[in-house]
Amino acid sequence: MRMGWPLFLILSLGWEGLEMILPFEFAEEWIGNKLADIAVNMVGFYLGNRLRSYPLNQAN
Repeated sequence: MRMGWPLFLILSLGWEGLEMILPFEFAEEWIGNKLADIAVNMVGFYLGNRLRSYPLNQAN
């Protein structure tokens, strides 16, 4: 199963939103850190999709 951008964004934003209401210490962070988490997740998802679609056995 291949995950597209809509599902990725729902999961990523949903988790960050859930962290805002969880009563645990690990979930307490300032909004700038949450935005950075989302940005890094997006870069990682993009790069992961690019690497996955790159053919590994190219003839030179």
